[in-house]
This record gives sequence, structure tokens and C-alpha cells, in this order.
Amino acid sequence: MREVYLDYSATTPVKKEVLEEMLPYFTEKYGNPSSLYAKGFEAKEGLMLARTRVAELIGAQDREIYFTSGGTEADNWAVVGAVKSRKAKGNHIITTKIEHHALLHTCEYLEKEGYDVTYLDVDKYGIISLEQLKEAITDKTVLISIMFANNEVGSIQPVKEIAAIAKEKGILFHTDAVQALGNVPIDVKDLGVDMMSISSHKIYGPKGVGALYIRKGLVITNLIQGGAQEYKKRAGTENLAGIVGFGKASELARLNLDSHIKNISELRDYFLSEIKSKIPDVDVNGSLEHRLPGNLNLVFNYVEGEALILYMDLQGIYASTGSACSSASFSASHVLAAMGLPIEQAYSSVRFTVGDFTTKEDIDYVVAELVKIVDKLRSFSPFDKDHVMETAQKCNCQA
Repeated sequence: MREVYLDYSATTPVKKEVLEEMLPYFTEKYGNPSSLYAKGFEAKEGLMLARTRVAELIGAQDREIYFTSGGTEADNWAVVGAVKSRKAKGNHIITTKIEHHALLHTCEYLEKEGYDVTYLDVDKYGIISLEQLKEAITDKTVLISIMFANNEVGSIQPVKEIAAIAKEKGILFHTDAVQALGNVPIDVKDLGVDMMSISSHKIYGPKGVGALYIRKGLVITNLIQGGAQEYKKRAGTENLAGIVGFGKASELARLNLDSHIKNISELRDYFLSEIKSKIPDVDVNGSLEHRLPGNLNLVFNYVEGEALILYMDLQGIYASTGSACSSASFSASHVLAAMGLPIEQAYSSVRFTVGDFTTKEDIDYVVAELVKIVDKLRSFSPFDKDHVMETAQKCNCQA
């Protein structure tokens, strides 16, 4: 059976070149970068090269890159560290309703600590209103944190304009660029951001490593205590092999960025045209104009999204859904809900994301199988809004 992976926004396979560069750091160059002898110096060279490569991908300086365990830690550090370092000025944070849970749950934690959080609305394409952002700012606002690109629908925010608004008001601006990294050009200096979260495993690097860009001269409170690593900013012995892999993945992403964007954009568009021509009643969630190049979030009307995912899995096709329903819970995607999508369509949505290893033949196989699966599911499932609400009631949960 053919296997087709179409969930590159969830994670990516480690590229061969990345793995080859990592391997010596498990068996030969295994020293601690903090050790003051040859083996340690050897390890530190690998660490510093990786820092340079990551910095070059986003137009930063080496000393502005601080390695973390991933994007989630970077988000936590940026938000918590920023507001705690500025608690004398105020306690107000502005974010959006469509952030990754790494950010939303951090804000919820801070609300319990006495901070005030404003969650901005988005339009039907998943984009914020700059006017609403301006109106939300108060004299107590100390941080604006808005993601660069959404992980579910791929919508890209006007990051440069947001940064300009924040700078004019003397407010720190952080952006979660985990999904954008390696998929769109990024230059932190041109954008004017103060902090940016990024992750390795979204750009064909290993899991368990990420970084936080902190603009030179900006001081925020440390999240992790205990050592002098990462310029005394992030304690703990570095995940050296992982960081080296992140560095190599960043180098490849920078060198191949233009061809990568072109290839996956063409595949995504071909995928959509084939689906539209062969499967009726399919809608696109979000805009195709301000969107990540490999993202395609679709509504297969009158089909349960989870059923579609399960049937695709049986045919070796791997994608994801923004909805989840079990005997204990039912919840539509918070992103699609914020975009105003009706519950029955949110529950029928599936996210496909193509990547560097996706081929046209993969797409043809997936479309052929989707035609059969969707037809089958629609034939025996009278799925409509009433059915969705009935299902939610049976699950004893919220719709």
C-alpha cells in the first residue's frame, strides 16, 4: 500500500543531510560545550556554528539566538519573561483567539496570576484587524503576542505593521513563527519584531529543539534557572546533537527557500484544482492569498472530518482535522470557530499540508482515494447541522 504524508505542519521527517551532521555528536563529538578542554571546545564549535546558521535564516545576529527545547518553551519564555520583566509598567497583554495553545494556555496561566489579557478577533480569513489592535492598547499594555502564520489554516498576519504599532506605543512585540519558518522569507530586522519563537522539527530538523530570538539590548526575565548556558539566559546542558541538526536544517531551508516555496505552492494549487474538479461541495477555509504555501484546509461538506481521517489512514494517507469527538468530549477547532465557520463545517474540515517529499503522483493517489472515500461517507451518513448538534448532545459536550 502506498503511504502519503500530508501533515507537514504537524512535523516533518529529518532530512538525510541533517541526520548525517548530527550523528557524530552522539558518538564522537560528545563533549559538553561548557567544558574547558579540547572535547568541550569541539562541542562548542558545533553549537556556535548551529547558532550562526539559525541566525542567518531569520536575519538575526548570533547573540540574539537562544536555544530552547522547542517552540512551546520559546513561547512560554517570551510571554512570561516579557511581562514579568515589565510588571512595574503594567499587566496587560494583547494576543488573538487563534494562537497555538502554547501561547493561549500561557496567557490563561498569567490571567490566574492577575494579568489582563485581550484576545483579538479575526476575520473570515483568519486575519486580525489593525484598527482593533490599536483600540485594544491601554497605558497598561506591556506585550503584544500575535503569531506569524496560523498552524491550522495557514493565514499570515501583517507582522511588520503590528510591529510598527507596538514600537510606536513602546510595547514589546513577540511573534510565534514556528509555522512560518522555512516557508516564507523572514528578516527580523526588517519586520521590527522584538522576540520570535521558532522550532526545528517543522523544517526537517529533529524534535526537541527550538529557539527564541531576542532583539539585541532587550532584557527579559529568565524562565529556567540553574546554569550559565545560553549566555546565562537559559540554564541546562544544551541538546547538542539536536541543536546541530537544527542548524543544518536552517542552512538547507535558507539555501532552498525559493525553490521550496515554488514547489509546494504549485503542488498545493494542483491538489486544490484536482479536488475541486472531482469532488463536489468542497470549500476552502481561509484565504489563498495571505497563506502559507503548503497549507490547504478544506471543508468536505456532509462528511464527518474524523471519519474522513480514519478512512484515509486505512489507505496510507496521513492528514489532520481541527475537530475532535470522543465519548467524553466534542470540540470544534478554536481557530475555525474564531473565523466564524458554522459548527457543521468546522466539524467537516481537514488540514492537508504538503512538503519537500510530496510528489504529484502522491497528490493523484490521494485525490483518487478521496473521491471514493467522500462518496462512501456521504452515501451512508446524512451529515448536516442537525446531525452535528445531535452528536454533540449525545457526547454530553459543547458544540
